[in-house]
Amino acid sequence: MTEHEPDATGPERKRQLTRAVVASAVGTSIEWYDFFLYGFAASTIFAELFFPNSDPTTGLLLALGTYFGGFAARPIGAAIFGHYGDRIGRKATLIITLMTMGVATALVGLVPTYDQIGIWGGILLTLLRLLQGISVGGEWGGSVLLATEWGDTRGGRRGFLGSWPQFGVPVGLVLGYVGLQIFQPLDPYWGWRIPFLLSIVMAGVGLYIRLGILETPVFAKVLRENKIERVPVREVIKKNWREIVLSALLRTGQQAPFYIFTVFILTYATRTLGFEASDVYLYVIVAGLVSLVTVPFWGYISDLVNRRKLYIVGAALMVAWSFVYWPLLDTRVPALVFLAIVLAAPIHDIQYGPQATFIAESFTGRLRYSGASLGYQLASVTAGGPAPLIAVWLYETYQSSFAIAVYMAVCALISVVAAYLLKDRSRQDYAVEYDEAEPSGR
Repeated sequence: MTEHEPDATGPERKRQLTRAVVASAVGTSIEWYDFFLYGFAASTIFAELFFPNSDPTTGLLLALGTYFGGFAARPIGAAIFGHYGDRIGRKATLIITLMTMGVATALVGLVPTYDQIGIWGGILLTLLRLLQGISVGGEWGGSVLLATEWGDTRGGRRGFLGSWPQFGVPVGLVLGYVGLQIFQPLDPYWGWRIPFLLSIVMAGVGLYIRLGILETPVFAKVLRENKIERVPVREVIKKNWREIVLSALLRTGQQAPFYIFTVFILTYATRTLGFEASDVYLYVIVAGLVSLVTVPFWGYISDLVNRRKLYIVGAALMVAWSFVYWPLLDTRVPALVFLAIVLAAPIHDIQYGPQATFIAESFTGRLRYSGASLGYQLASVTAGGPAPLIAVWLYETYQSSFAIAVYMAVCALISVVAAYLLKDRSRQDYAVEYDEAEPSGR
């Protein structure tokens, strides 16, 4: 038995499935810790450290601009690593993405400030953020496929398995917030840098876990049957452009609100509402802890009901929640602000829990890494990346949170339509090439 020909039956498959799920969850937790850590720092301290000569709003926008760079780079990472993930395998590609992220994040912790090297500090931050984005762009698709392609190829618990890479998001969120909370007060220069430097240690742990995983049975079957595409990205764009576009639109009503709930809220609650940063950190950490339960829960529920219908319900609830969330925040009553921040998590997770599997199922096995990664990461440019920037601009322009609520509701409506148009394949054999089983490609 070679690495590309795993034992697909019996106890060995169950053991590999467990290891694959653990490796996916741990790996994505580390990647998202790195990614969120930068976002939190950009929202709170980077403007002062790297753009001190700007007025507060401009400095914040510049800091968030470097943050957006990571999102802009994610589709590039999706194309690069999607290509290799569909050609050389899921495992090898995931090892590269993890180490790339670990090194880039550790280097962020070593960048000199504006006082030391002037604007070059901001430039170096931006370049490292781009490297982070490229890494995350390749990580997600491989982690989802590593978990789901070791499960049953027809039916089974695919939604639940696919929720574990998503589980890495609240883990990374909590670790990132806690890291800054613990270390930032220790030293004015090195405090905030320590959580970034620790990333290289965490990446080493993730690498150790991933080296023990075999290649997935689905990719092994593609390899064995000699169905590897020469240029998978080009082929999936040609054959499945519709699914790529719908996958990106599907994420709009989940991703834009998420980065408002977790990144923009730091600025809004402290600068506008007058809350202490430590209190807001605590509220968001509690929300992240709630998501540790609700993300896999909704993934599990998606295996029991129609995945597409569940997603539509989640997106529709987000439309309504957009007009509840901001009035609760604007009361400035601590208990109600806490309630708004924490309740946003389970409502958001109705979409996020089943999302990975819903998107991955939209693409046939030999093109799945490329297609799922492109669809998922394109939303980073149109939704997640610009969301905090748009929220800052809307509030500065209209001096009202209602404008942000409308923006979030429109994003959620886009997801409702996209989910309705994207075919539900939750009952289809995951290991069969869709375009062979369905000549029409639909």
